[in-house]
Amino acid sequence: MPENTSPASTSGPVRVLFHSPRIPPNTGNAIRMAAGSGCELHLAGPLGFELSEPHLRRAGLDYHDLTHVVVHEDLEAAFAALLPARVFAFTAHSEQWFTSVEYRPSDVLLFGPEPTGLAPEVLADERITERVRIPMLAGRRSMNLSNSAAVAVYEAWRQQGFAGGA
Repeated sequence: MPENTSPASTSGPVRVLFHSPRIPPNTGNAIRMAAGSGCELHLAGPLGFELSEPHLRRAGLDYHDLTHVVVHEDLEAAFAALLPARVFAFTAHSEQWFTSVEYRPSDVLLFGPEPTGLAPEVLADERITERVRIPMLAGRRSMNLSNSAAVAVYEAWRQQGFAGGA
C-alpha cells in the first residue's frame, strides 16, 4: 500500500490509528487535523476507499503534504510498526473517559471503522492498554470519526501544553 512519508513532524502530541476507515471525507478531515496538530495519522487496512479518492483529497485540501500519513496493510502490520507503545482504544463500550488519561507523545489513539466502531476481538486484544470513551448525551450512538479523533488529539496536545503550537 502507498505510504506518505512527508517531512512533517513526527513528534506531535500522539499518533492516531484508524482501523479500516470507510468514509473518505472523514480521513480527509483527519489529515487536516493531523497537519494542524502535528500528530501522525496511521491507516490500517483494509481501507474502504482509494487514497486518490476525490472526496478524501477535497476534505484534506492542500494539507496532504504537511501531514505524516502511513498506510498499513492491516491492524497487525500497524501494531508491528507502532508498538511498543500505549494503545488507547476509543469505544462507546467503556466507562473510562478519555480525559482521565495522561497522554504521552508516543501514545496511539485507536479508532474503529464507521459506522460500527472497533470489533469486540480488537477491543479484547491484549495489546490494548486501555479502553476509553468520549462522553455524549444519553441515547446517542456515536460521534463522527474525524471529530472524535480531533477531540482526543487536542486533549492530548492540551495536556502537553500545546507544545510547538502557535
